[in-house]
Amino acid sequence: MNRRDFLLSAAAASGLAAGTVALWRTGRPAPAAAETFEVTKTDAEWKAILTPEQFAVLRQEDTEYPGTSPLLNEHRKGTFDCAGCDLPLYSSDTKFESGTGWPSFWEALPNAVGIRQDTSHFMLRTECHCRRCGGHLGHIFDDGPPPTGKRHCINGVALSFKPATA
Repeated sequence: MNRRDFLLSAAAASGLAAGTVALWRTGRPAPAAAETFEVTKTDAEWKAILTPEQFAVLRQEDTEYPGTSPLLNEHRKGTFDCAGCDLPLYSSDTKFESGTGWPSFWEALPNAVGIRQDTSHFMLRTECHCRRCGGHLGHIFDDGPPPTGKRHCINGVALSFKPATA
C-alpha cells in the first residue's frame, strides 16, 4: 500500500467514525430535563438525595444490570413509587413476571408517567419517566399480558416500594 492509499483509507475511516458518532448523538432522545416538571433540582441537589446508581438511571437515563434489583422479587401488596420524588407510579396489582430481569408492570397508575419517543442505540422505543420530576424509569413495549398488552420494563433502582397498610 502506498502513502496516498493509506492516507485516503485513514481519512475514510475517520469520516465514518465521525459520522457514526454524529448519528449516535442525534439519535439520542432529548433529555427529559428539557421538559417542565413540578419537582426540579440541580444535579448537586439530586446527587445529595439519590445513590450514585439512582442518579445514573433517573437523571442520566442509564440502565441497571438485569436481575440486580431486590424489587424484582417484591410480591407484597403496595405501590412502587418514584425514588426521586415519591410519586406513586405502579400498583403491585399490575406487576408481573416478564423474565427480562427488570420489574415489569402492565399499566402505570393514572397520571403517573410521561412518555416520549427514544431513538437511542439505533432503535425506536417508548421511554417512560416520572411525570412529576422527569426521572427516567425505563421503556414500554407491546409484548405484555392482558388486559393492556403492554410491558413497562422499569429499572428497579428508579423505584421505592411502599407496602400497603392494613
